[in-house]
Amino acid sequence: MFNFSRFRDNGRKTLEVIRTDIGSLRTGGASPQLLDGVKVEAYGTSMKVTELAAISVQDPTMMVVSPWDKSVLGAIEKAIQTAGINLNPVVDGDIIRISVPPLTQEGREKLVKTLHQKVEAGKVMLRTLRGECKKEIEAQKGTAGISEDDIKSDLTTLEEETKNLIGQVDELEAAKQKELLKV
Repeated sequence: MFNFSRFRDNGRKTLEVIRTDIGSLRTGGASPQLLDGVKVEAYGTSMKVTELAAISVQDPTMMVVSPWDKSVLGAIEKAIQTAGINLNPVVDGDIIRISVPPLTQEGREKLVKTLHQKVEAGKVMLRTLRGECKKEIEAQKGTAGISEDDIKSDLTTLEEETKNLIGQVDELEAAKQKELLKV
């Protein structure tokens, strides 16, 4: 019989990657999660903004990034500008202010398209994982103690678990799409 624990662990990790990835899509208001994917070159390595600074939301349209070490202020500003999240940071003394303008309908529709792309990429990761496990299950043919029925049963279980994971991804997508389109 096939051990599904690795498949389940990798499936959970993939779901978390998808959840984080689509969580970074802005929904109109300022949120520290907008900066989750921003990497800053600091101290000779690539670090997350959250590892270098405190991020606070002053109101629905304004975020403030307060670096713990003021020497990385410029690096954080540059990383936010080049991250492709359409935010323009402004250095104000020893903090960075980020104005988050409200989304237009066109902007919302672009974000929904981006959401679909990110979700499809996640589903591809899950299908790849399924394909790898399917090969392992089928490779057991002819092994002592493994019958054809065991292999069929394992393949059925694999398909059910994959459908379950893809269903969870679809739920995440539907919730995020509703959030994105809400005015």
